[in-house]
Amino acid sequence: MTDSIWPPPPPPMPDPTLPSPSPSASVSCTAVASVSANPISVLDGDESFARPKKLRKVSPDSTAPLPPPPPPFFLLPRPLSAPGELDAAIRHLRAADPHLAAVIDELEPLSLHQFQPPFLTLARSIIHQQLAPKAAVPTYERFLKLCEVHGGVSPAAVLALSAEHLRQIGISARKSSYLHDLSRKFHTGVLSDAAIVSLDDRSLLSLLTMVEGIGTWSAHMFMIFSLHRPDILPVGDATVRRGVQLLYGLAETPRPSQMEQLCERWRPYRSVGSWYMWRLSQAKAAATPSAVGLLAGAPHQSLMMDTFQVDR
Repeated sequence: MTDSIWPPPPPPMPDPTLPSPSPSASVSCTAVASVSANPISVLDGDESFARPKKLRKVSPDSTAPLPPPPPPFFLLPRPLSAPGELDAAIRHLRAADPHLAAVIDELEPLSLHQFQPPFLTLARSIIHQQLAPKAAVPTYERFLKLCEVHGGVSPAAVLALSAEHLRQIGISARKSSYLHDLSRKFHTGVLSDAAIVSLDDRSLLSLLTMVEGIGTWSAHMFMIFSLHRPDILPVGDATVRRGVQLLYGLAETPRPSQMEQLCERWRPYRSVGSWYMWRLSQAKAAATPSAVGLLAGAPHQSLMMDTFQVDR
């Protein structure tokens, strides 16, 4: 290893009789001189002599906003229309509730109404509000024909129809405002078919009840009969509550606040249990000696929304 001279001698003065060096050469010499004057330079290619740089610790900024938490993960339950799901619901209810099993055994297996786009179904439910089927069906058919001029039933097509246009086909001014509010929420993206089918039950209920003319009862009916959600309990439905009273031999019709506890054993298929309560109540209303006997001879009724009216 050769001896090193520190500090290094100054560079020699340029000879005025020699031509001036090129700019690139000046830069090269300057760079070499800068490296040579650096006390952290490597000696004889041995990197062990290099002094490590000090790292300055940076304290976190307490005022900086924290990143948002990840969205909660939930697994949407399989709809009752999924293969085998309805059979699984019947097996569960029969095993979980002996009282309900006696009613289930007297009925044919349920079937499900064909799925339709949520916007179309919600518009149809508003038109059927407080109307008998004989009046509601032709009104809805006229509504479909009126929308065909604008390319079919869609939020834009309904918004293009004035209240006067809708009145001429039998839709009241109040229902027209409901249809327009529903269409505006779809048109602006507050609601969408994709969001409706992917939201959990609680979030969907909150979103649907933002629409004028759709209350909690209407949202429950839509979720059961149109989306085929398996675990919806319409505690505000008087017919379902009456069915629970008959099923368990209660002295009084249970209050909505009592329904959750009474029907807890039906989870996660309270929608199907509610359907049987409708049937049981209908049988009792027919004033026959045996409700179950009437159910056994009753024509098959599919799980659908056609026979139910919208609230508000």
